[in-house]
Amino acid sequence: MLKKFTDTITTQEEFLAFREEIGQPSERARNKVIDHIDEHCRTFISKSPFLTVATANINGECDVSPRGDAPGFVKVIDEHHLFIPERPGNKRMDSIHNIISNPHIGLIFFIPSLGETLRMNGKALICRDPELLSNSKANEKTPLFGIVVEVNECYIHCAKAFIRSGLWNPESWLPNEEHPKISKILADHANILNTTTEQIEKDLRISYVERLY
Repeated sequence: MLKKFTDTITTQEEFLAFREEIGQPSERARNKVIDHIDEHCRTFISKSPFLTVATANINGECDVSPRGDAPGFVKVIDEHHLFIPERPGNKRMDSIHNIISNPHIGLIFFIPSLGETLRMNGKALICRDPELLSNSKANEKTPLFGIVVEVNECYIHCAKAFIRSGLWNPESWLPNEEHPKISKILADHANILNTTTEQIEKDLRISYVERLY
């Protein structure tokens, strides 16, 4: 159950009043959205090794998951379609389940050290087209399927979040010994009998070496 908080905005009327307080977007912000993949978007995607994929099921329950490979692994088909090959993962298939019931999708493409990102919205479908799959081989392995996105919105998002967070600044990064202990988190969350953090850590190392493709 959603916890109750004070001074929330829950109606359209409240939002419109809040909008007056915040102000209106600039002309550039209003006009920057295009409805197709132009040459600039193509170039950005060709240099991007990483993106996030946002989906939701028919009930509106959301999921965001990462996708990554060598720059250009996402293939632009034409000015309205792109293809994201699916590499081996944990086989939960959360995004895939969502797309089957609700095709709406949001993408954010990242380029390391660049603060600005490329955002795209559209509709998705699960695709096993042999030609697309063959053109998406990696490490001599052909993906079993991928996601085709019909793009209807593209725009650049500003770098303020990256500047504030210092994400690309190595001086702001935590020392390795201060990172969260991922094997311990997985052990506690999964709560599988007789599974130790040491075993999980070993499994992760093997997976990252032997099961990337």
